[in-house]
Order: sequence, then C-alpha cells, then structure tokens
Amino acid sequence: VQLQASGGGLVQAGGSLRLSCAASGRTSSSASAVMGWFRQAPGKEREFVALIKWDGITTYYADSVKGRFTISRDNAKSTVYLQMNSLKPEDTAVYYCAAHPWYGSKWYHASVDYWGQGTQVTVSS
Repeated sequence: VQLQASGGGLVQAGGSLRLSCAASGRTSSSASAVMGWFRQAPGKEREFVALIKWDGITTYYADSVKGRFTISRDNAKSTVYLQMNSLKPEDTAVYYCAAHPWYGSKWYHASVDYWGQGTQVTVSS
C-alpha cells in the first residue's frame, strides 16, 4: 500500500485545515483496513493522532485532539481525511498518514505497517 498525504500548510491559531491521504496499491485487501494519522513535532517522538476502521464509523483519537479533530474515510476513493479545527500552536508538526491491517497496540507505538510521506502543519500564534 502506498499512501500520499496532502493538505498541510500555515494557519493562524483558531483556524482550520483538512488533510487528505490517498491510498494506492493493495487497497482492496485488508492491508489498509485501519487508516489514521500520526504527527511528529521537532525534537519529539512521533505520536498517535487518530484512526478509523474500515467501517468508517469506529474511530479513536488522542486526548489532545478530541473535540477538535475529525477523521473520516471514503473507501470508494481509498482516501482518509483529517479535519482539524480550533488549531493551536502546539498542533504544529509534520503529520503522517498510516495504514495497518488491524486495530491494536501498534497504533499507539507508531509501529504500523504502512506510512505516507509527511505533510507540514504550522499553526502561528
């Protein structure tokens, strides 16, 4: 599975951005059954942000983004989205799209099978 992320940019605090991640390759298999996002700020470890299962209903979020970020997916387009509202300077990071055959601890240890290239999100105060 190849993942291509887009949608990053510079935004003021309180603003919004929407990230997209298009999957290609083995999208009809279970390889991308769970898709999600991680982020990595300078000098920090990569951290889990959100994920969504194939059903498009089951979602999980990091506490730091609950109520502000919304993850969704369009299986017909093999694309996952991350709508980010009420952005804060501490959301500044490189955001990475990811996919894995199932939900589990690997998501919380940044050990999933497939990664996209990062997209920079910068929130100015």
